Amino acid sequence: MSDPTPAQEPGLSFRLDVTWLYGILRADAIRRDTLVSLVQTWAEDGAREDVIDQLDALAEAVQSPREGELDGLLEAVESAAAMDDAEVRIDLHAALRLRAELDAVIAKLARFNPTRVELPRQQDRRAA
Repeated sequence: MSDPTPAQEPGLSFRLDVTWLYGILRADAIRRDTLVSLVQTWAEDGAREDVIDQLDALAEAVQSPREGELDGLLEAVESAAAMDDAEVRIDLHAALRLRAELDAVIAKLARFNPTRVELPRQQDRRAA
């Protein structure tokens, strides 16, 4: 099935999943920045062993995860690697494009609203 909501810039975009029941936010810059941050800390001799230890603990937990364990271990890796928050800065052009993509996703999600979620009324964008 082709993507029902193709994005102009897939690296930072909203789209529908194949079932049209969920929206998906794609933000490649977060993954890139996370890996760069991890590698920068990895390159520091003093921090390398701590990062390795935390990654080893995470690898063990992924094999047989227990409730809540992965979140704590992910936080430990983020802390050991001195990672920043997962954020992406966007300019006005990207914000308007993302709003249009998200509006298209919301319109389709609302058509298949099995739980009858009450959709909030949109305020006039000119007033916002």
